[in-house]
Amino acid sequence: MNRYIVVASVLALAVTGACSDSSSGGSSGPKKITLIQGIANEPFYISMYCGAKAEAAKQGVQLSVQAPAQWDVAQQTQVVTSVAASRPKAVLIAPVDKDAMAGPVRQLTGNGSKVIFVDTDLSDPSLGLSRISSDNRLGGQLAARTLAGQIGDKGKVVVLAPKKGIATTDDRVTGFKEEIAKHPNIRLVSEQYPGDDAGKATEIMNGELSKNPDLAGIFASNLVTGEGAGAALKQAKKTGAVKLIEFDASPKQVEDLRAGTIQALISQEPLDIGRQGIDQAVAALNGKPVTKQIKTQLVAVTKDNVDQPDIAKYLYKQNC
Repeated sequence: MNRYIVVASVLALAVTGACSDSSSGGSSGPKKITLIQGIANEPFYISMYCGAKAEAAKQGVQLSVQAPAQWDVAQQTQVVTSVAASRPKAVLIAPVDKDAMAGPVRQLTGNGSKVIFVDTDLSDPSLGLSRISSDNRLGGQLAARTLAGQIGDKGKVVVLAPKKGIATTDDRVTGFKEEIAKHPNIRLVSEQYPGDDAGKATEIMNGELSKNPDLAGIFASNLVTGEGAGAALKQAKKTGAVKLIEFDASPKQVEDLRAGTIQALISQEPLDIGRQGIDQAVAALNGKPVTKQIKTQLVAVTKDNVDQPDIAKYLYKQNC
């Protein structure tokens, strides 16, 4: 889940009214927990915050939230350094890189904070008391099966991902490739990494559409690459003719799904990730056992099922 609306500041609040905590290390009053998102103002992370906020109120803990303005190691490192200095009792964090953020996370643990990974995690298994996320590899497999169904189980397809090194999207691409290899009449002709840049994704897809005028489908592994792919299809007047499957279900993506620009969304449960993150943090703070790994649910949202009541929890929020 990466970018939805980029804001100017590096230390940005993810939702209106969320307050950052400058004295989290005190022993009196409610236990203080900080949520460090992958990026500010993105519906996936807003929804995660909504789930965490509701559970924090239920558990009687105080929650603050901070996020970088962009999906960027240097910016998130600045956020982590600031949070570490305030010594919160626990931190929920979505690391923006599975290796580069290991050092900053050690700052948090070194200052005594219990660390819980939410959405993304690190390669180092010694870090983080609990890791809570979608089964992104399974999500990639679901995307491949869904795309295969949309294109009649034959034709050329392209994969877009922001960059290598992000645990979630790496797993989605791996799962997609594993599953699509089981479909002999589907050929993966290109795997592209335009960064977290919708304009670059559009440029790349324009090139792919020129090279492969008979392209059947696209799997965009996050919101931003999906935005870029959709723009390219509109420019080429191939919306609907080339089937587009995207990860996530922001309000704009759901609108595009209803309009036929997107054929399916592989949606996660960010509300549940936030809720379970608080539960695991509170357990750790109370000296109770924590669950090392928790996988939340995914679902393929289509125009046919988007209005079903059981799908509502998978559609992301713009505010709580």
